[in-house]
Amino acid sequence: MLELFRALRGLDFASLLVRLLTTFLCGMVIGLERSAKNRPAGIRTHILVCLSGAVAAITGQYLVLGLHLPADITRISGQIITGLGFIGMGTIIVTKKMTIKGLTTAAGLWTTGIIGLAIGSGFYEGGILGTILVLITETFLSRFGIQIRQRPEVIIELLYRNKNSLDAVLRCCKDRRMLIRNLQIRMDSASESGYRADITLFTDRDIDAFLDSVRAMSGIQSASVKWSKESPDLQ
Repeated sequence: MLELFRALRGLDFASLLVRLLTTFLCGMVIGLERSAKNRPAGIRTHILVCLSGAVAAITGQYLVLGLHLPADITRISGQIITGLGFIGMGTIIVTKKMTIKGLTTAAGLWTTGIIGLAIGSGFYEGGILGTILVLITETFLSRFGIQIRQRPEVIIELLYRNKNSLDAVLRCCKDRRMLIRNLQIRMDSASESGYRADITLFTDRDIDAFLDSVRAMSGIQSASVKWSKESPDLQ
């Protein structure tokens, strides 16, 4: 550990003041980055979350080391970590296009609270380094476009006459290296001899060309896109 912080690990007023001010600054700089990107949780939210963690850690230490009560020094901190999960849930939004937004902000809030716990416990090095790494993750990795792309998801609605027709379509999916996630089959209510199938695929292939090939197969009455979702960027 750094000798610089050795004198600030006690429970005297100067140590408490430094802990809370350091927590305030760490929460503020993380919140500034989120506010600059118009994210749901901004400066005040991150400051309060970070301070809550610090005060919880300090209170746990005071009960055991200051008042010498037979209490678990980590119990309050553990409850704070659980509560932070509920706060983060409020920033997660599912859009009309079935994409999820706010996960990074939710994870950042949870991490900010734990940074507060670290600093409140006197572990300044861990809290400050954690803040720096959070900023690098949320700022620089996003700025330089480090992304993981997923293949788009699409549901094909198929109307066909017999099992051989469906088998031919599934073989076509395999030949085109399309990943079949789900398959649902049911009777076609409009026809006694027909079947309907919903085929959920993960693919970056040309769906229109695939549908043209399927429609040309024997026994296939119709094939169309029932639902699709563009590939998201996970940042």
